[in-house]
Amino acid sequence: MYGCHRKGSPSSSATVPTRTTITALIWAPDWPEEMLQIAAEFSKLNPDIGVNVQFMVGNSVEENIKPRIASGNLPDVVSVNPNAYAAALADQGVLAAVSHTTAWSNMLDPLKGDWTSRQGKAFGISGGVATVLMYYNKDMFAKAGVKTLPTSFPEFLAVCEQLRRAGFTPIMWNGGFPNMLGNGPFSFGFANNVVAREPDWKKKMEDGTLDLDTPQAADIFAKLSLIARRGYVQDGFMATDYDGGIRLFKEGKVAMAFHGSWAAGLLLHGNPFEAGVFIPPWNAPGKRVVPVIGSETGFAVCETPNKAAALRFVEFMTGKGFAIVQRKRQNISPFRPGAQAIAGDPQIVAYTNEVSRYPVTASPYYSELPSNSIERLHRLMQDVLLNRITPRQAATLLDASVKHEAKMHYK
Repeated sequence: MYGCHRKGSPSSSATVPTRTTITALIWAPDWPEEMLQIAAEFSKLNPDIGVNVQFMVGNSVEENIKPRIASGNLPDVVSVNPNAYAAALADQGVLAAVSHTTAWSNMLDPLKGDWTSRQGKAFGISGGVATVLMYYNKDMFAKAGVKTLPTSFPEFLAVCEQLRRAGFTPIMWNGGFPNMLGNGPFSFGFANNVVAREPDWKKKMEDGTLDLDTPQAADIFAKLSLIARRGYVQDGFMATDYDGGIRLFKEGKVAMAFHGSWAAGLLLHGNPFEAGVFIPPWNAPGKRVVPVIGSETGFAVCETPNKAAALRFVEFMTGKGFAIVQRKRQNISPFRPGAQAIAGDPQIVAYTNEVSRYPVTASPYYSELPSNSIERLHRLMQDVLLNRITPRQAATLLDASVKHEAKMHYK
């Protein structure tokens, strides 16, 4: 019967190998074009693997992941945050181990703890070293007569007033994209009002004994509201999304932007003015500020039939592909010098080196709070800004959310 087999039959062993298509669900609010370019370059070098890029939407990574897990529709590669939620997914067998990859070996050692689960599983690769800082328009500061950068919150308010009297809008608030309110004023408020006062805050949050129904926690929301009530933010700030906020700063319509190091390429370059950076002074007078620094949103591989191909793609993203996105973002590389490390903007490098030496630092809010509390926080901040609830009520509700998550985790 073999002799009767026709040459050229569709069942012939000479057919073209099957091409694997992997799905990548990615959080890239300010670099979608670069992500598509990375996928195209990878497929060009790996013709046996295609990449279907899907972009996350909304206000958090977690709200994109949860429906996919609930429906069993797992992507092969997924953006994740270095928090308890992602670590739990790893321990539950949803996320694959990446400890054997070159990317993991090259990642800076201080970051590896962020990406290690309770059971010791390495579950992700950092997308960068994340710092949160204040970008400012040096021309506006000079025209307003601001000669000294503020070093405490009262001094910051005084600078805002000085800018407003000079005819400038002091600062941009992303009311329509509460993710940035979380990274900015909430993270720094939590750092200086909670982390600075409670060394064991992380353990207490996990076991449900951290008290956030306090005047100090309420003050986090009060500062957020105060800046808006005093007219220091742009008109229509509750509708300002991520891209819109960056445009306001770049077009010289606001003097300051409370933003992350991941946006350095956009906020520091291509402006008709010189921009600088300083540590957001969310501290009380006489108290040393607690800066925010940690791992940026990174990448993980899900336990799917395409895991091997997905791991190859993550290796490319964090290797040759990293240069593509870094040229735009100018952030701090999470990799050791000599590996995929590519220098970021000099101001961001200097800022990161400075704050990394502080005796007490905090992480961005997305790696501190339980995932459900992150989504709750977004609504609470918006409700405070819309005067629907008071700062104290917001603190009470956040406290209840965090304690409920701890109870559910340990039940």
